[in-house]
Amino acid sequence: MGREICFDGRLTGSNARWQVTSVRRTITGLRFLARITSRNAWNRRRFTMSAPFINNSLSQALLFRSPGPRLAKIGAVNYLNSKPLIEGLNQLLAGRASLGLDYPSCLADDLASGDLDIALIPSIEYFRGEAYEVISDACVAAHGPVLSVKLYSRVPWGEVKSLALDEGSRTSATLARILLAERHGVFPQLQSLPLDHRMQETSADAVLLIGDRAILPPEEHFRGTWDLGQEWFEWTGLPFVFAMWVRRKGIRLQTSEEGMEELLNGVAKSLSVARDMGVAHTDEIARREAPLLGLSLPITVRYLSQNLQYHLGPAERNGLKLFYQLATGLGLAPAGVELVFRT
Repeated sequence: MGREICFDGRLTGSNARWQVTSVRRTITGLRFLARITSRNAWNRRRFTMSAPFINNSLSQALLFRSPGPRLAKIGAVNYLNSKPLIEGLNQLLAGRASLGLDYPSCLADDLASGDLDIALIPSIEYFRGEAYEVISDACVAAHGPVLSVKLYSRVPWGEVKSLALDEGSRTSATLARILLAERHGVFPQLQSLPLDHRMQETSADAVLLIGDRAILPPEEHFRGTWDLGQEWFEWTGLPFVFAMWVRRKGIRLQTSEEGMEELLNGVAKSLSVARDMGVAHTDEIARREAPLLGLSLPITVRYLSQNLQYHLGPAERNGLKLFYQLATGLGLAPAGVELVFRT
């Protein structure tokens, strides 16, 4: 089975640049063996991140820079939905942290393993990790249709016996299983849909797609389609948080506790400033990204400015708590995990 290996990053060299690799291999066996194999044959390249809107408004965030023994390693998603969160972030973090891009599921794995210190991870992975803290009020959320998280069914919803999950998904996969179980009493057998596979390459009764490829219309006719953001909102009346900035507690990047707090406060400030900049310039981001993804400009503008929300407020926190409660009830997350917010 062909599989796209997660990007991997390391701080290497005297200037501690963020090195990122991508390697495609034919893999059989367990996933952890695939990741180990991929790291033996890195083809290195450097990410450069555009920041056309850097200006004097960033000066306050830049004041929070704090030198230390090593840079923080930060990972973010390279999907369209996170572009407003990372616009100009590389420059805001200069001298304090390094930034790399990857798939959501890979970011979650790397944060859990310690390969990353802070990451924009699927919200369900917060509850599956250990000693995590939500470090910023910036997030990826929806108050209704999200457009980029779709569940398609070839049979009536109550008859779904097999479910193919987009390999990049974690939170959306959990949400799809919750909705099927709670609303239709369905507990399908799960399959993986590799990132380089089309929907037609699985015979599963239902197929979950996330990210940029979910925005485009499917190539086949389906009996039913759910926009999971819309389904959740209509069912609960609450926003749904798909991803949020999380750090691993206990990481030591500074020699003193005061220095560590200053570093974390500075990173948190930069994440909020980058979000505010990106939200203020969604039209420009849409014009840049739409041609690259084969999307129309109106759809891209509406997606970034209306379908998605980027503030983690009280309603979003309540939505997170309900999502966690439902996930634990189905055995999809461990019980007893406390939501800890830095801001």
